[in-house]
Amino acid sequence: MALLPTGKYLYNPEPVGDYALKISDVTMTFNMANEQLNSLKEYFLKLIKRELFFKEFLALKGISFEVKHGDVFGLVGTNGSGKSTMLKIIAGVLDPTTGTCEVNGSIAPLIELGAGFDRELTARENIYLNGSLLGYSRSYLDSHFKEIVDFAELWDFLDLPMKNYSSGMIARIAFAIATVIVPDILIVDETLSVGDIFFQEKCEARIKSLIEEHNTTVLFVSHTITQVERLCTNAIWIEKGVTQMVGDAREVCEAYRKSH
Repeated sequence: MALLPTGKYLYNPEPVGDYALKISDVTMTFNMANEQLNSLKEYFLKLIKRELFFKEFLALKGISFEVKHGDVFGLVGTNGSGKSTMLKIIAGVLDPTTGTCEVNGSIAPLIELGAGFDRELTARENIYLNGSLLGYSRSYLDSHFKEIVDFAELWDFLDLPMKNYSSGMIARIAFAIATVIVPDILIVDETLSVGDIFFQEKCEARIKSLIEEHNTTVLFVSHTITQVERLCTNAIWIEKGVTQMVGDAREVCEAYRKSH
């Protein structure tokens, strides 16, 4: 039988203290069904008959690191290593199974491309939908609407359903909405990798502006190691849910590069 979660997620919307993030011995375990089930009916029948069995999958094991206010902190590792799971815990989407995640400051998460959008709605409608999910008021979005669309450079496609958008176009509008307000903590998970080089440069300039002018803390995940080296001050390398190295971003990236 799986243990009940005992982890803690501590969130303070104000950027108090020395650290924006303090991750202490965080472990994340998922329960996975031992067999493939093709319908909810089949699931509930097996559940009622007590024929439903799970195996545990350890996504993260004893992860610890700290990020100071204003730092740009990178997460590197191969696909499935646990980077996105870690970001979801920090964003409050998942609760850790054990350990503590302490967050000090408001968060703007860009974790999954297209999350918070309704693909059947137009981009115009989705700006208000996604913005409301991030906590923006209607009046705030009205006053910053032009700024969002100008940054995304999508005026010609504003009234087109987003199901017709490319991944790069979705990334443009998602980034523009998330950064129209100045967050204390910005989480960027692979969003920049889908845009063209000009959009990537524009986003990097916006990130640098948030850091230099507003002391925004940035958590950054990218498979482009040179991008992590260029943007980040410190980094953690996670492999198969286990910490391999934490420290200076260039040193961590070099160790990761040599391992592969």
